[in-house]
Amino acid sequence: MITHKTKYALKSLMVLADEKADTGDALRIEDIAERSGAPKRFLEHILLDLKRAGLIGSRRGRNGGYELIKEPRRISIAEVLRLIDGPMAPLPCLSRRAYRRCDDCTDEKTCRVRAVFGGFYATYILMIESLTLADLQRDADPLARFSDAPRAVGE
Repeated sequence: MITHKTKYALKSLMVLADEKADTGDALRIEDIAERSGAPKRFLEHILLDLKRAGLIGSRRGRNGGYELIKEPRRISIAEVLRLIDGPMAPLPCLSRRAYRRCDDCTDEKTCRVRAVFGGFYATYILMIESLTLADLQRDADPLARFSDAPRAVGE
């Protein structure tokens, strides 16, 4: 499950990507908050994180505000998830970027918990790493390309 902070970050990036495609203008934080549904005071911190990561920039002056500076097809959804929420792995011993042996583990090779979670996590990572901001802009259901099966709503 993603946090509200990550959800607002993704929605804000979509707003900025749409604006870049439409007019190329920078948007004031108030406009981003209104269009994304994110609370303004919460959004300020998110936009600073996105700016520090080089995904968005800011302009000063009359036409100032925030703008997307990286192409939507170059912004990985996984990159945003890690930036805002940190490691995505369900267990620290499965993380590629924040690996840490589990405190109670005696042998990773025979750990059944690691084996079960590792299997679905590998599939999840392949899917999420392949999705970009452009996919969110373009598709109402960007994961449809992975499966023809209907997905459960509300899980």
